[in-house]
Amino acid sequence: MGLSLRDLGERAGVSAPMLSQVERGETSPTLAVAGRIASGLELSLSQLLRLDEGDGVSVVRAAHRRPGPTGADGHAYEVLTPPIPGQRAEVSLHRLGPAAATGGAGDPPIHEPGSRETAVVTDGRLTLLCDGAAHDLAEGDAVTFDADLPHHFENPGPGEARFFAVVSAGLRRS
Repeated sequence: MGLSLRDLGERAGVSAPMLSQVERGETSPTLAVAGRIASGLELSLSQLLRLDEGDGVSVVRAAHRRPGPTGADGHAYEVLTPPIPGQRAEVSLHRLGPAAATGGAGDPPIHEPGSRETAVVTDGRLTLLCDGAAHDLAEGDAVTFDADLPHHFENPGPGEARFFAVVSAGLRRS
C-alpha cells in the first residue's frame, strides 16, 4: 500500500506519533483505535489482528480483486494478492491500451526504498522506462528492476498489452 505514518494517520484519524508508538511496540492501541487503524489500511479488524486466518491459504476470487486507483488514460489494474498485514509482496495484473502508459516521466517513485519489481508481459509489447533508460519487452519477456527508481511502462503497440507485476517491498539494500 505504501503509506507513510502521516498518510495512515490521516486516513485512520489516529496521530502519527501514536501510530509510531504502536509500530514500535511501545503501546497497545485500544480496540477503537485498532479499528480505526484497520479501516485506514482498508482491512477489517479481524484481518488486522489476523483472527481470520485459517489454514494459511488465502484465495482471492476474480470477482473480489481490488481495482487499482484510476490514473492514466488507458491503464487499468487489479491487485491479485489479499490485504494481509505484514505481507511483503504484491501481485497485480495490468492492462494498457494502445499508446497508453502507467505514468509519466516526471512522476515520483511510488514504491518504498529497497523495493524490487518483476514484470512479465503476457500479451502485446511494452517499453519500461526506468531511471531514464528504455527497455523494450515482448510477449513472454520478464524484467526485474529497483522499483524505488522513477519508472513507468508504455504500450508502443497497436493493441492492448497485459502484464503481471510483482513488487517485493524493502528487499534490496539501499
